[in-house]
Amino acid sequence: MIASRIVRAASACALLLATAVTGGCVIPGIVSVMGQQIEKDKDIEVLARYRGLENRSVAVLAHTMMSTAYEYPTAIPNIVGNVANEIQQNVGGARVLDPRHCVAWMHQNPGWPTMPMADLTGELDVDRVVVIDIYEYRLNPEGNAFLWEGVAAANIGVVERDGIDPDSYAEELQVISKFPDMEGVGREQAGAREIELGVQKTFVDEISYLFYDHIEKKYPNRGIRKVK
Repeated sequence: MIASRIVRAASACALLLATAVTGGCVIPGIVSVMGQQIEKDKDIEVLARYRGLENRSVAVLAHTMMSTAYEYPTAIPNIVGNVANEIQQNVGGARVLDPRHCVAWMHQNPGWPTMPMADLTGELDVDRVVVIDIYEYRLNPEGNAFLWEGVAAANIGVVERDGIDPDSYAEELQVISKFPDMEGVGREQAGAREIELGVQKTFVDEISYLFYDHIEKKYPNRGIRKVK
């Protein structure tokens, strides 16, 4: 088990450190390990890539291939809802349209991805529309259902109602998220629900972080977490 290996490694490190201290000397290797741990635990400030949602009304939309939407029916509503909530909570002055309304509107207008972009802001009556075009979403490597290798990737476009060209994206960005960040994780170590929730959480965070300044771990831990 991954968790037991982590516990054993931590216990061994603690024992080695205690031995070094009681022996009245400092082992260079221990100092090096401690320095590496401090480096791994560092926080860094990351600036927003796009600030145009501040003090604006905002809608969040997402789409993917029909086969993906069929296989993972909760992906689109979960991603839309959580990105909308993150923007509402963290972007100064943003007024985010209820994501339930956005999901219902997308169902009622299945051809919306081909609509002129200016029509999106008009139909939803907002200043900005964040469009999440998911081109990859999977939990396993291709052809191997026994290993977990979650990936979510999307092009992110922002439509500005008052932009120079309302029918083109004012900003285009890309997000590629992976979960877990270790190889060789199989079904005996985690279930599909854990992996998909991990993929969605990582994906939502990275999309939302595009729009506001935030603090991140320099080396984020994206291993397996137990989901209750």
